[in-house]
Order: sequence, then C-alpha cells, then structure tokens
Amino acid sequence: MYIKVRVLAGAKKEQFIQESKDHFKISVREKAERNMANRRVLEIIANYFHLPKNKVRIVSGHHSPGKILSIDDSL
Repeated sequence: MYIKVRVLAGAKKEQFIQESKDHFKISVREKAERNMANRRVLEIIANYFHLPKNKVRIVSGHHSPGKILSIDDSL
C-alpha cells in the first residue's frame, strides 16, 4: 500500500493529521538533517499502522517535504 505524506520538520510540537485514507500531514520536532526527520516520520507511520519500522519505507521524496511511503502490511 502506498500513502502520501507532507512533512514539516523542525516544528515546535509534533502533530499527526490524517487528511484522507492515504494522505497525511506530519509535523516533527527533528530537523531535516542527517535523515533524522525521515526516521521519525517512519516511526510515527509504523506506530499508526501497528507495524514494525522495517515494514515502512520511503519510495520517493527523501529530500523534499512531500513523500510517498510504501507500507508492507502483509503477514
């Protein structure tokens, strides 16, 4: 399954908003340096879908606020 995520890195507080079934807006406190914000986004999405972190990966948008994530929810 693929989802679209819009990320705001370096925010004052974390926020998670589901805009539709497969569109999310996420604010994270981590800065967009050394992949810290991307790692936190993967943690948040994995927790939301009740999956381990290794089941979620960034398909595109590694260096941009708009990202497409792949979720492997097969058991």
